[in-house]
Amino acid sequence: MKVDIWSDIRCPFCYVGKKNFEKALEQFPEGSKIDVRWHSFQLDPEMKTHPEKNSMEYFSERKGVSPEKAKEMYAHVYKAGKDAGIDFNFDHQKVANSYRAHLLLQLAAEKNVANEAEEALFIAQLIEGKNIDDEATLVEIGQSISLDEKDIKAALQSEKYGAAIEKDMMLARQMGVSGVPFFVINDKYGVSGAQPASTFSEVLEKSWEEFSAGDAGLKIIHSGESCDIEGNCD
Repeated sequence: MKVDIWSDIRCPFCYVGKKNFEKALEQFPEGSKIDVRWHSFQLDPEMKTHPEKNSMEYFSERKGVSPEKAKEMYAHVYKAGKDAGIDFNFDHQKVANSYRAHLLLQLAAEKNVANEAEEALFIAQLIEGKNIDDEATLVEIGQSISLDEKDIKAALQSEKYGAAIEKDMMLARQMGVSGVPFFVINDKYGVSGAQPASTFSEVLEKSWEEFSAGDAGLKIIHSGESCDIEGNCD
């Protein structure tokens, strides 16, 4: 059975959703038979990379609020991370466009290490405060999951992978997806937002039971906290 996931490295709820989904998958008896496929969904595509700024500074400037108020507004994001076993470090998170990180992800998907790439990039962006728009950083991350340096550098200039990103985005738009994370289970059920592991477990069980029926169509049965295409996290 197939599970398709749309996410962006800059989205903290995408990392929370990944962790909660993985917990449900570990507990699912047929977990080894689930084919997980990651898809690109770039938030705030026009964002300019400013590695000298951190995410709280950027957020407070964009929203016209004080840094203290920005931290208050992000309190529930911190808590969601803690609940999922993640220690977000927004004070050091770089303001970086995620497009080139998605190019690396497309290469990783081709080499069957997409999940490892997602994890490494989430850690780099949301915990370690690295610049995910920097070539040397992306080469380092790619090599950490056994990708070849030459392949990584070529991917960061690749029109083929750029087209793959656009294809993922177009498919998301066709489904009406406006925020991530977004999960599609067995091409039938859509789960929006960083749901708890129990919700993912419920959908996995239901979908597995219907797997042989070949039902088509998309029905969003849960909607939760997410980041939208404008880069806002609720």
